[in-house]
Amino acid sequence: MGERPSLLAPDVTRYLLSDEGEEVIDEVVKHPVTIVRPVLTVVVGALVMVLSGLAGPVWWLVLAFGLGLCGAGLYQYHARYMDRFVITNMRVFRVHGIFTRQVATMPLTRILDISVRQSWLGMLLNYGHFTFESAAQDQGLREITYVGRPRQRDLTIQGVIQRAGIRAVSTTA
Repeated sequence: MGERPSLLAPDVTRYLLSDEGEEVIDEVVKHPVTIVRPVLTVVVGALVMVLSGLAGPVWWLVLAFGLGLCGAGLYQYHARYMDRFVITNMRVFRVHGIFTRQVATMPLTRILDISVRQSWLGMLLNYGHFTFESAAQDQGLREITYVGRPRQRDLTIQGVIQRAGIRAVSTTA
């Protein structure tokens, strides 16, 4: 029996190596600050549709424009919902996309460095952007943006790497 693709829910468990004992440690959804643009787009589209009656003979064109804005905003919101960054006991990966699913994976053994960047707004609202440096030259998982609780998530990844015994604990003073 084949797998059915899901356009409505991001099922990250289908990408786990269950036979190898892979388990999800953390599944990260983009920070709520990322819904501001889609929501504003839908609100502006709704206002344009409501005011389309004032446009005279081209009311239908204004109505179609407002409907298009609403559709674009809803699509942006759904794309944000479908974008997941997953930390497992073996690797990190990102799954995103609605009509075409894209998966980028990095084994924990390949992670050389993780940089966390936070703007002043990010510090205020507790989100940041991750940059992964890897042993591979070209990688599909480099930037992960709008990660909520970035310090805790960085510590989670570092802890998983330590528990897996991939890096030795430094004892220099």
